[in-house]
Amino acid sequence: MQLDWSALGEVAAVSTGVTVGVVVVFALGVLGLARAETAREGDGGTDPVGLGVAGLCFLACASVVAYGIHLIVPQFH
Repeated sequence: MQLDWSALGEVAAVSTGVTVGVVVVFALGVLGLARAETAREGDGGTDPVGLGVAGLCFLACASVVAYGIHLIVPQFH
């Protein structure tokens, strides 16, 4: 049995990169929600930019998760 080490390394590198990217995007979404909450507590208003950033970040995270599930489940192909 032969092991293709370069393919294994490539899969490991891509999965690590995507994982770090999703975590960073999720953290930016949490930061956007925190900014919106701070604005609400401070002057009673809302921060539409913070809410928009949070929504886009969480949508991006959900899209990556949905794509991963699509790749794993054979009935979706």
